[in-house]
Amino acid sequence: MATLRLGDIAPDFEAETTMGEIKFHEWLGDSWGVLFSHPADFTPVCTTELGAVANYYPEFVKRNTKVIALSIDGLESHLEWIKDIEEVQNVTLQYPIIADESKTVANLYDMIHPNANETLTVRSVFIIGPDKKIKLILTYPASTGRNFDEILRVIDSLQLTADYKVATPANWKDGDDVVISTSIPDHDIPAKFPKGYQQIKPYLRMTPQPNK
Repeated sequence: MATLRLGDIAPDFEAETTMGEIKFHEWLGDSWGVLFSHPADFTPVCTTELGAVANYYPEFVKRNTKVIALSIDGLESHLEWIKDIEEVQNVTLQYPIIADESKTVANLYDMIHPNANETLTVRSVFIIGPDKKIKLILTYPASTGRNFDEILRVIDSLQLTADYKVATPANWKDGDDVVISTSIPDHDIPAKFPKGYQQIKPYLRMTPQPNK
């Protein structure tokens, strides 16, 4: 299939998970979503990642974001693996893992990169908006664990910029100043951004984060 791109509708699917059968779009509802894949069960880096997401789970909930993992092993394997994850990471998994032995979802989302590995999924991350459109795609090699602080930071940026005509600069974190969209003329800024602004260049105008 064609490679997914930003702005595409996230492919819908039905799947068996560790928390029952789901229809993906229906399961997402009006929430944001994070779908992230793993090369296989009982792998060391993945074990740390799934535990990290369990620790961060309240932060995803605060952001109206549902998280769901995927591995191309079966449900029974997933359930056994969860015991290890919960033991070694001292967590309780509050989110589902998709069983994708047929690789149906992996292929829908182009998670298998043959030049990296012909059968295993790479570490893909898809952030999906309430409109079911793909807002971010990240792809990591199997050897590199993901940074979930960065994924939360991106969700903060996506949600902010969806509601206000702003962008977030390099290394931005929630609470930092933001960039005013170049589509807004100077004379409209005071009404839209009453906290004031700093013009660094005609095209680079900074203002305090508007929803703080």
